[in-house]
Amino acid sequence: MTASSDFQPRAAWTMTVLLTVLTLINFLDKIVIGMVAVPLMAALHLSPAEFGVIAGGFFWLFSLSTIAVGMLAGRMQTRWLLLAMSVTWALVQIPQAFAASALSLFVCRLLLGAAEGPFSPTTIHALYKWFPDRKRNLPVAVVSQGAGLGLLLAGLVIPHITQHWGWRMNFVLLAVIGALGSLLWLCFGREGKLATPRTTAAASLASEASDPVAPERRLRTTLCDPSVLCVFLLGFAAYWSLGLVFTWLPAYLEKGLGFSNIAAGRWFALVIVTAAPVSVGVSGLSQFMLGRGISTRVARVQVVSVALLASSALYVAPLLFSFGASAKVLLLAVGAALPTVCFAVGPALLAEVVPDRQRGLILAIHTAVASIGAAIAPAVMGAIVQARGTQVASACEMGFATCAILSITAALLALCWLHPERSRRALDTPLQACESPAI
Repeated sequence: MTASSDFQPRAAWTMTVLLTVLTLINFLDKIVIGMVAVPLMAALHLSPAEFGVIAGGFFWLFSLSTIAVGMLAGRMQTRWLLLAMSVTWALVQIPQAFAASALSLFVCRLLLGAAEGPFSPTTIHALYKWFPDRKRNLPVAVVSQGAGLGLLLAGLVIPHITQHWGWRMNFVLLAVIGALGSLLWLCFGREGKLATPRTTAAASLASEASDPVAPERRLRTTLCDPSVLCVFLLGFAAYWSLGLVFTWLPAYLEKGLGFSNIAAGRWFALVIVTAAPVSVGVSGLSQFMLGRGISTRVARVQVVSVALLASSALYVAPLLFSFGASAKVLLLAVGAALPTVCFAVGPALLAEVVPDRQRGLILAIHTAVASIGAAIAPAVMGAIVQARGTQVASACEMGFATCAILSITAALLALCWLHPERSRRALDTPLQACESPAI
């Protein structure tokens, strides 16, 4: 039986909706510290550099926990892994609500990051058990809109909660929301059973059975593949952008461009609303092209590369030309939206290239490596803002422009070296042939 004949659209899309809800909660947890940055920094007497380190600390254990859980993803049902994560998110919110020092808040963000790090690759791995290869772009893009909806709600609701009940109340409410999301997943979450057939699967299993070190050698070969490395770099650039938007965009709107707390929240919501149609639209275009028989090299690699190059131009524009505050936000909105395409297309490229037995771990390693960008970016921005003193707007714009350097580099390397079909053939080749990489 083929993978396509096992496809169950109704059940698959039901799981997509449930995972979208969990993604919404996940991103509410991520963004809240950025939304309360100004009152939090005042209450805990934090400098911009200190806040940048604390905000980036969320991603410090992202990598370790992502790889650890990724190693379990091929042995345990993703249903239970996702449940354990969501329960932990809810529990960690409470100590954040009562944090009284920079150190205690930093520890809380470390723990929350460790619990949330594996979520994205585990979610994608779970989705891929429900959808065949050429139907994967759109459901991943839809799930990613749970992030957009979460960020939209954050921009509209968190400023009002902060204004009426203080910034700490946001964390209490997130604990309640997390508990409800965990209960929903426990009751209705299920495991998919769809696998992607590979013509060399039998030969691969026979090779691994006869060679006890074959799995390690195959993993090393996969991680050194040019296409895999290019996808990792694309993800790094996208996470760099995400880290800046999450932690510094609200402060930039309020302290840099002079918007009030409520107005800054609404502008932030606009930035997030812009991301949704851009991400779904570009991902849908990629999937449409695949459906018309266009190669994945064009439909996925070239599409995402052009998106990153366009994002780079928009990020640099405020430094080169004079714009009003509203125009700057609009440019930033589109510039920040385009890299999010990497979160849908990147994992699809990896799933297309790597063997099924490695998919869960490779997706986890991808998120682990890529999320380092989100760990570094807030600290870099904090250092730039602190060095520029009162020139908050220009400092933040310089910080956002760092995305352009990374995005241009990642896009050009992908256009040169990311060849999914070629890499798939190389990684499906028996182990002996893989010792000399084909580039």
